[in-house]
Amino acid sequence: MITPLDIENKKFSKQVLNGYSVEEVDDFLDELTAEYEKIYKEATENRGRTEKLTNDLTRYQSIESTLQNTLLMAQTTADEVKKTAQKQADAIIAEAQVKAKEALKNVESEIILKQKELDDLQKQFDIYKAKMESLLISQLELLKESAKDNN
Repeated sequence: MITPLDIENKKFSKQVLNGYSVEEVDDFLDELTAEYEKIYKEATENRGRTEKLTNDLTRYQSIESTLQNTLLMAQTTADEVKKTAQKQADAIIAEAQVKAKEALKNVESEIILKQKELDDLQKQFDIYKAKMESLLISQLELLKESAKDNN
C-alpha cells in the first residue's frame, strides 16, 4: 500500500516544453498527500477498531457459549432435582400407604377383639340375668309357700 510519505517524496522529471507546471503539480501533490494521509489514518484507525470489535465479538461469543452451557447444565440439574424429588415423593407415599395398611389391620384386629369381648360380656349378662331370674322365681315360690303356710 502506498503511504502518504511515498506520495510526498514522489518526484517527477521536468520537461521544458509542454510540461506541467511544477508549482501546480507540487500543490496538487500536497493536497493529495493531505487527503491521502487523512484517509490512511482513518483506515488504520478502522483496522484497529475492527480488530478490537473482532476481539470483543470473540469474547462475547465465548461468554454466550459459556452462558448456554451454564443454562444447559442448570436445566439438567433442575431436571435431576425434579426426578429426585419425585422419587422421594413416591417413596414417602408408598411408606405412608404401608403404614396406613398396618394401622387399618391393627384397628380391624382391635375391632374383632372388642367384638369378642362384647359377645363374652353379653353372654355373661345373659347368664347373670338367667341366674337372677331363677333366684327371683325361687324367692317368689318361697314367698308363696310361706304365705300359704301362714294362712
